[in-house]
Amino acid sequence: MLALYFSPGSCALASLIALEESGLAFEARRVNFPKGEQRSPEYLAINPKGRVPALVTDRGVITENVAIMTYIAQIAPAAKLAPLDDPFDFGRMQAFNSYLASTVHVNHAHKGRGYRWTDDPAAIEMMKAKVPQTMGESFALIEEKMLESPWVMGEHYSVADAYLFTLTSWLPGDGVDMARFEKVSAHYARMQERPAVQPALVVERG
Repeated sequence: MLALYFSPGSCALASLIALEESGLAFEARRVNFPKGEQRSPEYLAINPKGRVPALVTDRGVITENVAIMTYIAQIAPAAKLAPLDDPFDFGRMQAFNSYLASTVHVNHAHKGRGYRWTDDPAAIEMMKAKVPQTMGESFALIEEKMLESPWVMGEHYSVADAYLFTLTSWLPGDGVDMARFEKVSAHYARMQERPAVQPALVVERG
């Protein structure tokens, strides 16, 4: 059986939603970050990066949301979580997911994990102060140029929607008013109505 390691409030929610959407049997295993479990020898043996998500499969461990969600879509093709039969659309979906991972998530991380980039307390505070701007600018780009309707890819739902929903949920804590973004706000509300999302949120919140 698949096992997904996650922590509440993290980006792992996207992979958790993807698993709920897939219909695959899986076990969700919580990693308690406040207690430092991500740095324990037991967890580092699973994911040496000390981060979540990590998906344990019968062939080994897969890390990183973009990779995990793609894997889930591929092993559960009946769930239609990705445009697997269209290389161009599949590439577009991966471009969107990669932007969330490489830019939006990094913008967010400057709020609480500035120590990854500097040891200067003043620089860390400057990074925190910049987060509302960088997150707002990223979501303005998503709103105006990247998000189709009703889903990221247009008419067809994909794992990209789970990823966008997860990062959108961070906006209030990052000092960004979600209401600024009409399409993003509508997408967020639409996601909350999906049958797979509520069970994932219940699992995440414990």
